[in-house]
Amino acid sequence: MEVKGKGITVGRVLDGSIAREVEIEKGDVILTINGRTVKDVLDYYFHAHDEFLSIGLLKPGGDHWEIDIEKDNDQDLGVEFSCTGLETITSCVNKCLFCFVDQMPSGMRDSLYIKDDDYRLSFLQGSFITLTNLSDKDLHRIAELRLSPLYISVHTTSPGLRQKIMGSRGAGKIISQLEYLTARGIEVHTQAVICPGINDGAELDRTVSELAGLWPGVLSLAVVPVGLTGSREGLHPVRTFSRSEASVIVNKVRGWQDGCLESFNHPFVFASDEFYFISEKKIPSRSRYADFPQTENGVGLTRLFMDEWSRAKKRLPKKSAAPLRLLLVTGLLGERVLEPVIACLNGIDNLHAGTLAVKNHFFGHTVTVSGLLTGRDILKHRTALSKSDIVILPSALLKKDQGIMLDGTSPADIEKAAGVPVKLANGPAELVKIIKKAAGG
Repeated sequence: MEVKGKGITVGRVLDGSIAREVEIEKGDVILTINGRTVKDVLDYYFHAHDEFLSIGLLKPGGDHWEIDIEKDNDQDLGVEFSCTGLETITSCVNKCLFCFVDQMPSGMRDSLYIKDDDYRLSFLQGSFITLTNLSDKDLHRIAELRLSPLYISVHTTSPGLRQKIMGSRGAGKIISQLEYLTARGIEVHTQAVICPGINDGAELDRTVSELAGLWPGVLSLAVVPVGLTGSREGLHPVRTFSRSEASVIVNKVRGWQDGCLESFNHPFVFASDEFYFISEKKIPSRSRYADFPQTENGVGLTRLFMDEWSRAKKRLPKKSAAPLRLLLVTGLLGERVLEPVIACLNGIDNLHAGTLAVKNHFFGHTVTVSGLLTGRDILKHRTALSKSDIVILPSALLKKDQGIMLDGTSPADIEKAAGVPVKLANGPAELVKIIKKAAGG
């Protein structure tokens, strides 16, 4: 959305809407609603739900209009905005020991190096924020506008350690900030990125205990292993988890979940899937993920995939009409998940399936998730790709709404280079659909 001074600019007015009826038009700037200044889209959404509205407009030609509207409570005016509706995005001022952006290789799109830490984006898009840049006025606005739920990176509840980890003097106020928000009805999901020897062990015990003490205001806690790339020159020394260390985390999470289930009938704390892969532990049952509150954090995605595959595989054909060779591209961690899938597919007559587990040279070999693979690393295996009839990529490789990978490569680029069709699958159901069509079933 374009913003000119005070107010927010209308990007589109829906046909048949109230806004169209009262002659609100694209390009109009909404300055006030019921005498209250509209600074951003949050103010608009909060105030526009009233039954009686007096809207102050600035027309593109410079005329000021005052429009009175009577409508049903919560009835939408039919106004849309061209992007987030935020004039500027608040940047992160922290200097975290493990910041992933600081570890990004050079030569990528400028947008990938932006560090945002904006509570408005946390509410609108589910971005994790730290609260270190919030004033008392900001906290009051969050409560006043009822911006819930929010997503908050805690990492540790120890004031001194959080200050050290995040490189911010304001980081030590996290518990008092969470108490303020939850006492006013704001619900939050939290995460703790765990570094071996820094905020694990007794420090993690404390973090889980203090955050669980704020239930049900704090709805969940995701425990995630630190992500390290190969571009850490000059940064604080941080290492990855060993198998035995990851096992300790997984076992602790199980114990914490037992206690939380007994106390408030919710598992509350979750280990990301990566911890189970590193420790070579079995993925928990569905009941251990409750309502899957943190899939965007890599929590429970494997369980969802496994359950969906159990249903989807029943629709597979028994035979392919012609010989068919499939190649499923994945990161190193995903190969384990796909093992039973490949075994099942190879039971179909006239079909051969395999996986291509791609090492991440772009970010470094310690990065093993599929979502951070790049086209240039996939194309290092051009010969293997070319020997297939169809190459299937996980949709998680692509940047949302842009159809490209982190290095700007598109599926069409891979298709052209390999000389074979490339298909995208966002899960087992879509994978089965691709196979049925290709097999003539």
